[in-house]
Amino acid sequence: MIGPDGPVFFLGGRVSLPTWAFWVALGTMAISLFGVFVPVLPDVVFIWFVILVYAIAEGFATIDPLTFIVLTLLAALGFSAEFWMSQAGAKVSGASTWSILAGIFLGVIGGVIGLIFFGIGAVPGALLGALVGLILAEWYRRRDWRRTLRVVGGWLAGYLASVVVQLSIGIWMILIFVWQVLRG
Repeated sequence: MIGPDGPVFFLGGRVSLPTWAFWVALGTMAISLFGVFVPVLPDVVFIWFVILVYAIAEGFATIDPLTFIVLTLLAALGFSAEFWMSQAGAKVSGASTWSILAGIFLGVIGGVIGLIFFGIGAVPGALLGALVGLILAEWYRRRDWRRTLRVVGGWLAGYLASVVVQLSIGIWMILIFVWQVLRG
């Protein structure tokens, strides 16, 4: 239970955090939802990190280990969604396996370059690299811009679908957090 006057120690080393800690965590997680739309901002992984810090600070009193495992699986699904859903969208729209592999390869390179050299971050660099890899490989394969752009459209549709998935997962993670803390 959250105490209004600060931490209250219970048996077993568990602590009830002050009310402000809950509101700071909740506000930080709500702001992190914007990262789903803007790749340079933190998203579901940061929501998971805030929950981890809160759970450790309170000795896993309200966020029990089983709930934390569920939240970790949700975060992993949300984090990976933009990568596998965009590639699935490209495949459905006719991309070859080699084009998808080129997208993944240049996505990894773009992520490293974005993180190390340009300061834009790994995720935007990876997305840009994957898109460039897919475009180059598909154009080389087909020599037809219309078909190449169709594949890119499928990739983009998959990416936009992943935004919906990540937003849903982020909201569910926040709701589970609130439910666990409020039930004590």
